[in-house]
Amino acid sequence: MNIYIGNLSDSMTEDNLRSLFAEFGEIASVKVFKGRFSGSAKGYGFIEMPSNSEADQAIKALNGNRVDGNFIKVRPADPGGKRRQKKTLRRRGY
Repeated sequence: MNIYIGNLSDSMTEDNLRSLFAEFGEIASVKVFKGRFSGSAKGYGFIEMPSNSEADQAIKALNGNRVDGNFIKVRPADPGGKRRQKKTLRRRGY
């Protein structure tokens, strides 16, 4: 299961996030998104856990907890594909 983690501090690293979730089970991948110019964390990341039951336990235990001074948001990631199509703009031929 892919898990979204929001409201992370600027100093959060992938290793810190991995150690936070490691007590709940196996972790397949960790990604903390960083700013292009600053190099610091943008405030969100994703963790993939192979076991859905372990992922559910992690979500219930960590959602709303204080980590590095911020209350983090932990929830299942949106699989995507639910976005609306953009309207195409038509040019008028005057």
